[in-house]
Amino acid sequence: MQIKDVMQLLEQWAPLAYSEDFDNTGLLVGNALNKVTGILVTLDCLESVIDEAINKQCNFVVSFHPIIFSGLKKLTGKTYVERVVQKAIKNDIAIYAAHTALDNSWDGVNSKILEVLGAKKQKVLMPQQGSLKKLNTFAPTHEAQGLLQALFDAGAGAMGEYSECSFICEGMGSFKPDEDANPSLGKIGARHHEAETKIEVIFAKDKEAQIVTALMQNHSYEVVAYQISTLEVTNSRIGMGMVGSFKQEYSETKLLNHLKTTMKANGIRHSSLLNKPIKNIAVLGGSGSFGISAAIALGVDAYVSSDFKYHDFFKAEGKILLIDIGHYESEQYTKNLIVTYLQEKITNFAPAFPQAKVLLSQIETNPIIYL
Repeated sequence: MQIKDVMQLLEQWAPLAYSEDFDNTGLLVGNALNKVTGILVTLDCLESVIDEAINKQCNFVVSFHPIIFSGLKKLTGKTYVERVVQKAIKNDIAIYAAHTALDNSWDGVNSKILEVLGAKKQKVLMPQQGSLKKLNTFAPTHEAQGLLQALFDAGAGAMGEYSECSFICEGMGSFKPDEDANPSLGKIGARHHEAETKIEVIFAKDKEAQIVTALMQNHSYEVVAYQISTLEVTNSRIGMGMVGSFKQEYSETKLLNHLKTTMKANGIRHSSLLNKPIKNIAVLGGSGSFGISAAIALGVDAYVSSDFKYHDFFKAEGKILLIDIGHYESEQYTKNLIVTYLQEKITNFAPAFPQAKVLLSQIETNPIIYL
């Protein structure tokens, strides 16, 4: 099994196409063609984590946060980032970061938070803009259904809980093959009329390459006319944050204590209590002050995230309970999520590759210490 095979499994779950523009995801260090000796999963990639990987004979570190974020101009070992990269290269260890690709996944970071809290996920808090595209093309009517099925098989036509969605209409197309053409229909130098079907399908943007490939491989025309456009409508399963609901209401105090216990949060900060029951909550792992307005707009009872500044708490305005549980605390279970996913997928992908080779890092990477 090669590193690229593990990367493919990760990107089936959290496609890099959904990473935020500011982020740095994917393979950051190493050769994707190297054979995997072991996988170590961590929240942050520190020197101690690389040491752990060396000791456990793991040559692939899957980290949630990217060790290289804003770019490197030097590799002198002056900073912890440079030292991590140097040590990884020296020991032929590859480093991969999932970060916002996994943040934006339907079964990613925020889904895990809700699972730990015992809440049922309902919808994405802030659906990502530009995550849906549309393909328009034309095909001879007698080929249209076969082409449409090939597009469906490639991932087109999926919208929320629906699949194989499309729009087709019949018409008459015309073309005249020039002297150097090699037409599948018609004759050189003569205008040809062909009954054609217009096909329109929506698809998630990470599927674009495979859908275009399916189009080209299953269309008989020498030159295939098609158009791809980005839609204003959002994909309800892709985006930051998630809304969930509890089976039974919590009092605000009980919810805070529940968060303290389940999320191991020793430094919870929150806005003024409103003396209202908590049934619906929104969560966003990591720095989430930008999601406050969206949570209020959706009318949830509480919003759980981290890294709120002083003035962010004023935005509650008596409408919502804002709860900051800490950055590490909100994302700590992500590495467990990744381990579980990879163990299951790798077992199916390569049964001879032992599950024990996907290891959970034992290094505590939280840089914040509470008194």
